[in-house]
Amino acid sequence: MRISRLATAGLALAAAAATMTITAPAAQAAYPPGFKSVGYLPSWSGNVSAIQYGKLTHINYAFALPNSNGTLQAIPDPGKLQQLVSLGHQNGVKVSLAIGGWNDGNDSAFEQLAGNANARTTFVNSVVGTINQYSLDGVDIDWEYPDPGQSGNNFTALMQQLSSAMHSRGKLLTAAVVSEGGTAEGVQPAVFGAVDWLNIMAYDGGSPHANYDWSIGSVNFWKGRGLPASKAVLGVPFYSRPTYLTYAQLVQIDPANANRDCTTVNGQQQCYNGLPTIRRKTQWAVGNAGGIMNWELSQDTSGSTSLLSAIFETASGSTGGTITGYGGKCVDVAGANSANGTAVQLWTCNGTNAQQWSRNGTTLRALGKCLDATGTANGAVTQIWDCTGAPNQQWQAQADGTLRNPASGRCLDATGPSSADGTRLQLWDCYAGANQRWSFT
Repeated sequence: MRISRLATAGLALAAAAATMTITAPAAQAAYPPGFKSVGYLPSWSGNVSAIQYGKLTHINYAFALPNSNGTLQAIPDPGKLQQLVSLGHQNGVKVSLAIGGWNDGNDSAFEQLAGNANARTTFVNSVVGTINQYSLDGVDIDWEYPDPGQSGNNFTALMQQLSSAMHSRGKLLTAAVVSEGGTAEGVQPAVFGAVDWLNIMAYDGGSPHANYDWSIGSVNFWKGRGLPASKAVLGVPFYSRPTYLTYAQLVQIDPANANRDCTTVNGQQQCYNGLPTIRRKTQWAVGNAGGIMNWELSQDTSGSTSLLSAIFETASGSTGGTITGYGGKCVDVAGANSANGTAVQLWTCNGTNAQQWSRNGTTLRALGKCLDATGTANGAVTQIWDCTGAPNQQWQAQADGTLRNPASGRCLDATGPSSADGTRLQLWDCYAGANQRWSFT
């Protein structure tokens, strides 16, 4: 994984919160089954509280470094890692520790430890201990790069031993790999069965940098070597080459850069992936790969130009708008409050975020939460809640305009019937009356 030359260290962070059990994976419920949205977060850059957790399934914290005897060097900014695990788990995101990185091209510690059986065992035990200490969900090995031949044999032995240790504990094992070429032969096909997936670094190559055809070719190269499509995660850059300007910096220079792949900065051409290319790559990945990985989260914007948002919206098939119903009123989240359990009601249409809904498969979402029925009986009220993919959050649009909840067999209904502001929405036997017909605009 390439480290931006513009990264800044010494980021002040709040004290870490206590580690928590993972809740329902909100993003995974929106994405196609098995689709992974993986983001790397460096220890030296990015605010843990600013991450768009609802659009990610996995985060890799970068980087821990190995010693040649198999032990691990001290975790950089352990408080940040603790906070990341806590917030990630609260939002249903799994967090792994990435070990390695570019490290100025120095992979000597990996070469030595992987070639020694005792050091390999020490390394595996060190990884297990660190995972337990920080309540992590797995490890991402970022050895750049095992060479073809004996080095590749040693990498295979290391990954197979890690696979046994991780999977027996219900933990993930992934690896970041080079885009293509002879170096890739150091990752032998025997590794494919040991990992949950490979994060394919389809960047730092191609002309212009990480262009669509070259990047897709990188994934197809790995699939051609026998990697299952479900384990091939396409990596995309959130930065430019040749001088590693972040995407956020490029958009700050000129907002129009969000829709370009190359621009000139201080007389030098910078090439990257803008919104159209990210969407196009994501569309391809949905049908031909196991997900999208990005390097890295702190380089993105946070608004309408966000590349992570483009990945989420494209892969989840979400479309936004208002839902109008009885009396021309809009489906509304009471008080624009995103807390779990907030009532869903009718209200005069006003164009606020509390009335902006997206369709993700058979779920309806507002303010990052899902429309949720509190029960299955007539009169069970609706609310917003963390998206879990559960049956009480499924809504099927019918030809007669009703929204049917298949778990209960009942329809979304305006209580009363009334069209007054604040009318609570509930479940009721379907009869397609005016208070049960809805229009998505």
